[in-house]
Amino acid sequence: MSRLTSLVRWETLLAIVLIGLIWIGAASSDVFLTPRNFSNLSAAVMEVAIMALAMTLIIVAAEIDLSVESMAGLASAVLGLLWLSNVPLAVAIPLVLLMGALGGLVNGLLVTVAGLPSLVVTLGTLALFRGLALVVLGPQAVSNFPPEFNAFGFGTVPGTPIPWPLVVFAILAVLLGLLLHKTWIGRHIFAIGKNPEAARFSGVRVWRLKASLFVLSGTLAALAGVILTSRLSSARADTASGLTLTAVTIVLLGGVSIFGGRGTIIGVVLAVFTLAVLQNELRLARVSAELQSITIGLLLIVSVALPTIARQAKYFVDRVRAGRAPPAASAMTGEESGI
Repeated sequence: MSRLTSLVRWETLLAIVLIGLIWIGAASSDVFLTPRNFSNLSAAVMEVAIMALAMTLIIVAAEIDLSVESMAGLASAVLGLLWLSNVPLAVAIPLVLLMGALGGLVNGLLVTVAGLPSLVVTLGTLALFRGLALVVLGPQAVSNFPPEFNAFGFGTVPGTPIPWPLVVFAILAVLLGLLLHKTWIGRHIFAIGKNPEAARFSGVRVWRLKASLFVLSGTLAALAGVILTSRLSSARADTASGLTLTAVTIVLLGGVSIFGGRGTIIGVVLAVFTLAVLQNELRLARVSAELQSITIGLLLIVSVALPTIARQAKYFVDRVRAGRAPPAASAMTGEESGI
């Protein structure tokens, strides 16, 4: 119960920060609260937000997928090649999503069957998928997609400022939120993140579930690549470069523990819009891209440091209230320190 309470408090704090950022944006720019700006700021982060949803489940299971940005780039490159080969988009897009699933399966099998660390595996496939994208499409860009495809990326639901990619993100967030928090699959994911050996002895098929999560991550990364291609009206091998860092930042800012076993989808959704509003305000203030990158890096550090410091402080207070002297920090076990 105390852990649930701490998560709720983190999400409440995040909601307060988001409201504060909105107030600052409204006070500093007349453009900020316009429907057009809302459409722009939300559309700008939907691809990385979709990646972050799958990343949330993987990190809750105490793994990580650093290859999502290169899978999105590979998806864009393959989509461009298929279109140049006169393959209809109704056929090309499902093929690209299938490719993403297969790429995720490769990651999952290397982690679960071969027993390799996911950090090392996905660093390798980060370079592998990007290299394949360059082989597939080279330095050229494909930009002669049909107008209806391009309109999906930057168009809005008729009569509203809501971008179509936001609708896709909302549907995925609801589905994955229900999966993680309301089903036995979600309970197994949390169990794996807290103690994989105990989960295995309890009958959880750890390797199968972890592999499935990587398949999901690869598929959603490919979907993000398709959406980004649509929004930019161009397929390129270097599409989505640098988005892995942003995806991880969103997940950790949303309160998901980097050590696994803790996190919520609603926290990640709040983090998506917090980051979107912050980036939008920086752009409206004409802050350089370099300083925006520094801001994301600082957010990543804060997202990891604050929950850890808060858990250690709570542990210290609980020990003091119980009349016991807290042990030295170096002697604390992972479970005692909340890790």
